[in-house]
Amino acid sequence: MFRSSVILQVFLKPLKVTGRLKMTARPSNVGIVLFRNDLRIHDNEAIFLANKNCSQVLPLYCFDPRHFQGTYHYNFPKTGSHRAKFLLECIADLKANLQRKGSDLVVRLGKPENVIPELMTNLNLGTDTMVVMQKEVTDEELKVEKALKEKSKSKFETVWGHTLHHKEDLPFQIKHLPDVYTQFRKKVEGNTPIRKCFQLPDSLKPLPSNVEVGTIPTFQDLHLSEPGRNPNSAFPFSGGESAALERLENYLWASDNVSTYKETRNGMIGAEYSTKFSSWLAHGCISPRKIYWEIQKYEQERTANQSTYWVIFELLWRDYFRLVAMKFGNQLFFSSGIKGGHVQWKKNMLHFKAWQEGKTGVPYVDANMRELAASGFMSNRGRQNVASFLTKDLELDWRLGAEWFESMLIDHDVCSNYGNWLYSAGIGNDPRENRKFNVVKQGLDYDGQGEYIRLWVPELKEVKDGRVHCIWTASKTILDSSGVSLGETYPYPIVMAPEWSRHVNRPGSSHSASGGGFSSGKGPRGGSARGRGGGRGRGHSDQSVGQKRGIDFYFKNSTPR
Repeated sequence: MFRSSVILQVFLKPLKVTGRLKMTARPSNVGIVLFRNDLRIHDNEAIFLANKNCSQVLPLYCFDPRHFQGTYHYNFPKTGSHRAKFLLECIADLKANLQRKGSDLVVRLGKPENVIPELMTNLNLGTDTMVVMQKEVTDEELKVEKALKEKSKSKFETVWGHTLHHKEDLPFQIKHLPDVYTQFRKKVEGNTPIRKCFQLPDSLKPLPSNVEVGTIPTFQDLHLSEPGRNPNSAFPFSGGESAALERLENYLWASDNVSTYKETRNGMIGAEYSTKFSSWLAHGCISPRKIYWEIQKYEQERTANQSTYWVIFELLWRDYFRLVAMKFGNQLFFSSGIKGGHVQWKKNMLHFKAWQEGKTGVPYVDANMRELAASGFMSNRGRQNVASFLTKDLELDWRLGAEWFESMLIDHDVCSNYGNWLYSAGIGNDPRENRKFNVVKQGLDYDGQGEYIRLWVPELKEVKDGRVHCIWTASKTILDSSGVSLGETYPYPIVMAPEWSRHVNRPGSSHSASGGGFSSGKGPRGGSARGRGGGRGRGHSDQSVGQKRGIDFYFKNSTPR
């Protein structure tokens, strides 16, 4: 279902073109390639087929008004300014790359199912016109495909191109997709071949001579404000295929960072702790097969280890969530998720607003939410924790979080985002329904000295070392010396979870009890605190190996981030 809200007025106006369209004799068969979430030239089967089978090719991108309305339940802007900026960069880069191959990108403001028939009429195209696009799997996108098929009166074809493994190569039908990732992985990994990338020629077939290419809209056209780049962002990159391929080259060959990915992936500060591939993957600027084959080459020429494997492992998670969306359809968006039943979620909007704005009084949660608001990006470790806090500590409707992420994240992918939120809420593909993150322990484990918190929560920048994680336990002396006044300059926690207390003033701390400090590595009897109680780590069993990672892919288990 498309989201309900007022359509932006700009989309109600037809695109203004200069000059008159010259009606000519009907051109020989034309291939219209509708780009959606496949904004690249390399390994793009849609443009490959059109270029191979048609005498003229018309690459097209439509800025669909429905993408700029409100989200379905809570009416957040579906495409926020951070992702809009990235998208505009992707479109500009795609246009430039097409021009280098002797083609161009036709841009329109409007719904594809209206734009394409209008183009066909204006260009005097017949029923031998071929309309081809990459296949999507969720309801809104499928409705576009259905409407196009009915209204374009042309040859209509979709291709599969989002995943590492082609769905036709899987050793089972989608209805038999295992509901636990590990079972899926064991069936697929090593048993299903990875197809080679499609290779385009140096030049593409020409555009129809009488088509007006149009111009890329501005932020003003989209009724959005252009965001600046935050200097603290862990994602300081631009959108587009060119930037994606440059990042792939740098992360593998120039820096060898891929060889230590498994050790660094739980980082939170800087661009190099993780691959940062997820935003380009979400927009289709880079093919997962391209990543796979480049890593295969790297393993042959440099080194093969757990880190190089882990990137592929996470691409497989990304495949899994797309297949889950195919299997369960709109259940992906239901309050009860894919497990069904009745779940009573709270809708305390004051608590949600505190979470949304990074003002919960829990510094680790607040720092992550402020990074998201400022940059459109958040580490995988952060996503797991803020999602757990929303659904398990605040017990709020998981769709509040999913729709806010949809609005804010540069790397939003509908299958990965909603699949991961279901997973976190205990109504998705996690076999353990009661998984809960101890956000204080997690903060200590992955930001032991509080550097990340001080980066994003300036009210606490004078609080020294790890004591910042439980600022509400600090003495008045510590608070006064740090310029913190709880309830005034920084809020008290809006909730308190009992398991947090076991990580405050625990034995082995290098800080005094009066200072409210604590250490980040040891538990009550000097042993590891990891794996204890409700906030335990995710273990090392085969079943949970992909859930522990803190990847650089989408959220919990889906895309290299």
